[in-house]
Amino acid sequence: QVQLVESGGGLVQAGGSLRLSCAVSGFAGTRYATAWFRQAPGKEREFVACVSPRHGVTRYTDSVKGRFTISRDNAKNTAILQMDSLKPEDTAVYYCAASGTIILSQLTSRSGYNYWGEGTQVTVSS
Repeated sequence: QVQLVESGGGLVQAGGSLRLSCAVSGFAGTRYATAWFRQAPGKEREFVACVSPRHGVTRYTDSVKGRFTISRDNAKNTAILQMDSLKPEDTAVYYCAASGTIILSQLTSRSGYNYWGEGTQVTVSS
């Protein structure tokens, strides 16, 4: 059974950094895709970043390009989101997602991922 557990959220001032981790278990191999989504109060869950070894791609939403970096530590079965130069508008619950069968065109879509973590709160104060 696939399980995803996020950690690393918290409160930070604008301009600061946070590092989110997602411990992944239950997949056979390392070619599954992982992604981060976020949901702010009163808004829909939105795509932030993804990495897919099987497709050889990494993608980011425009608002985080140059500030966030997604990576994988396959030896530890961990997906990482390094967030720098944080802004108040980055405040949200951040969710880790994964899929072993996702197709390229769905990498930035919620519907492409069939496994989700419980989320971790990120709050950026101004």
